Amino acid sequence: MRQPREVRQLLSIIDQAYNRPSWHGTNLRGSIRRVSPEQAACRPAPGRHNIWEIVVHAAYWKYVAWRRLAGEARGSFPLKGSSWFTRPHETSQQAWRSDVALLERMHLLLREAVASLAPGDLAGTPRGSKVRKFALISGVAAHDVYHAGQIQLLKRLVSRR
Repeated sequence: MRQPREVRQLLSIIDQAYNRPSWHGTNLRGSIRRVSPEQAACRPAPGRHNIWEIVVHAAYWKYVAWRRLAGEARGSFPLKGSSWFTRPHETSQQAWRSDVALLERMHLLLREAVASLAPGDLAGTPRGSKVRKFALISGVAAHDVYHAGQIQLLKRLVSRR
């Protein structure tokens, strides 16, 4: 069965912000392509977030959106805490790849939840949310693009060191 137009459009929007070609330039997944664990761990200044933390932060908020859309209870994110997670605990390729894979898994979970919606669902407000489903989903895309821009800037700062 073909998905409703509104759902297809939202899937396109979140995919363009995350990992599909788009007019605005680099998306979130593209912004971390070829980033080494050392680059990802580098802080622009003491107390500032690094690329690695932004990646896990984005994964967390994709999870929150998925959880709200799916009606799931809190507490199923694979890491302890919320929003910002201190990274890295270990600067290794394996640890970096693991957190990038977490971002990918959360995007796919979110995508599945969006794909299962009917057009009439988009005007509803999920439990635990202050915004309607449409705004929640499009907001995830805006969040991805915002942080992709931050990462692009941080990569330039790191390369000057």
